[in-house]
Amino acid sequence: MSNQLFDAYFTAPAMRAIFCDAGRVQGMLDFEAALARAEARVGLIPAEAVGPIEAACKAELYDYPALAQAIATAGNSAIPLVKALGKRIATSNAEAERYVHLGATSQDAMDSGLVLQLRAAIELIESDLANLGNALAAQAERHADTPLPGRTWLQQATPVTLGMKLAGVLGAITRHRQRLSELKPRLLCLQFGGASGSLAALGEQAWPVSEALADELRLNLPEQPWHTQRDRLVEFASLLGLIAGSLGKLGRDLSLLMQTEAGEVFEPSAPGKGGSSTMPHKRNPVGAAVLIGAATRAPGLVATMFATMPQEHERSLGLWHAEWETLPELCCLVSGALQQALLAVPGLGVDAARMRANLELTQGLVLAEAVSIALAQRIGRDAAHHLVEQCCRQAVQQGAHLRAVLGANAEVSAELSAAELERLLDPAHYLGQARRWVQRAVAEHQQFSR
Repeated sequence: MSNQLFDAYFTAPAMRAIFCDAGRVQGMLDFEAALARAEARVGLIPAEAVGPIEAACKAELYDYPALAQAIATAGNSAIPLVKALGKRIATSNAEAERYVHLGATSQDAMDSGLVLQLRAAIELIESDLANLGNALAAQAERHADTPLPGRTWLQQATPVTLGMKLAGVLGAITRHRQRLSELKPRLLCLQFGGASGSLAALGEQAWPVSEALADELRLNLPEQPWHTQRDRLVEFASLLGLIAGSLGKLGRDLSLLMQTEAGEVFEPSAPGKGGSSTMPHKRNPVGAAVLIGAATRAPGLVATMFATMPQEHERSLGLWHAEWETLPELCCLVSGALQQALLAVPGLGVDAARMRANLELTQGLVLAEAVSIALAQRIGRDAAHHLVEQCCRQAVQQGAHLRAVLGANAEVSAELSAAELERLLDPAHYLGQARRWVQRAVAEHQQFSR
């Protein structure tokens, strides 16, 4: 999975470290060491065997290229690793080697090791989401009253505020943090079932060992092993897809606002950032590109995780294997997108004057609704709509400002004074509940962060 050319752009280094070869191997070795401690706790194996087993459960002791070659023959990573672990222990303590991996199966080591990796990954994601929420809350409050054109179907609509747009993203981030908190107890649980899930090899000691093992790994003990019930992992994958999608929405809007024709909001500048190989003037939205790229790639990976769910009987052929790189890649993609969002949001460049100028591009047309609603209270909805529509058409034909056309219309001026028209056609007076939306989104963020 390592890709040195693109990793720095698309993946957070800390997340890649979790899912590198050493991270995968250490997760399985942590399971094996904890299993020995648990079995010693309940008297199933001698206490003297634990030390030698633990001493050999260090990822740096193993030859990854050799493991990779062995995996191609064995069909999974645990089989050759446990064999190598046993050989290493046997060189110093042949007696302890007898108790390695006792009662477990390969998938127990791989799945529990994965869950340990996911726990570390979740800590990173939770921290990044919280920091992003703080940055969005600060920017939303700062720009709660900064008007810019609302855009529907990529055309200018009635005004909104930049704070309102950012508050929308903040609300989504808060919900993702809530979802992550809710699913953790379901996801962070032990996998321990032995050959076919019954733990028959451990006899009456199976349950005490399971309890001790879950305690050693600080994982929840599920109602039963989940070798071919993959909903836990797929639920997490789905959430990663949701996070990627929300970040993609942020990236999409930011890139559109950075377009030359809009020029309203910008990623923070830095030496060498966003340049072109041929055009010296370019300031490309390179961070937004990562957000959009992750949101584009994530759905396919999530779909793969869903496709792995109908696994055969008590152990799957191929479907389980399809998960091995898919879920880590999702984690890495989301981590990279979060890093880019954390670079972009705190230092957003905002051109409020350009926003105001863009609001004037239609010469008042984007506020026709405000005039129509005010007139409707006096001459009725249909009549008001028809009258304002005619004035809009006339303004376009004449290249005139809507204010001038409305002021010159006898029917309109009979109902609305020049001062009223001036107010109705001022974007700052037609922002609706924008400030309230900001306040509510920030309050929910702060409530969850307590």
